[in-house]
Amino acid sequence: MVFGRSSRRETPVEPVTLKILVAGGFGVGKTTLVGAVSEIKPLRTEETLSEAGRPVDDLEGVESKSTTTVAMDFGRITLREDLVLYLFGTPGQDRFWFLWDELAQGALGAVVLADTRRLEDSFAAVDYFERRGIPFTVGVNRFDGAEEYPEETVRAALDLDPEVPLLMCDARERESVKSVLVAVVEHALVRSTREREPAAT
Repeated sequence: MVFGRSSRRETPVEPVTLKILVAGGFGVGKTTLVGAVSEIKPLRTEETLSEAGRPVDDLEGVESKSTTTVAMDFGRITLREDLVLYLFGTPGQDRFWFLWDELAQGALGAVVLADTRRLEDSFAAVDYFERRGIPFTVGVNRFDGAEEYPEETVRAALDLDPEVPLLMCDARERESVKSVLVAVVEHALVRSTREREPAAT
């Protein structure tokens, strides 16, 4: 009897791909977050802030910022062999919000990035996802020199439902960002499962 090398090959796993939005106010760290975690060179649509935009761009608290996202940021991260996330960072300025509806199509969930120095800038993003029933997680970005507040204080200020995850994070740190993204996926899947369950009679 002749024994040869087995011709059987393991079938490659076709990964599930999920779309996640990264939203929040102007200058909150969305572009930084996508860049910190993306395994490909992120696509960025940043333009230099101009004098013409000063009357409509609120730079309070982010005076050193010199660029702004005018369409989206795009990145990709493989969480597991069978799970890939495509990240779409939304523009933060009011005048570009018309793009949000298009970017939100097909999204599993979203990260609302918040800055405790300008927490009111997160209200519009929280409201947007609540109104559309899109699961989201709040990531409170730690900025150097910014005062830190207890989770329950931030949660109350944003008037979040108890089920909405809230995590402290650093948008510059890959592992910190991954924790936020995992929380989004888990929250969205739990909510999806709950919505599919038959109502109790």
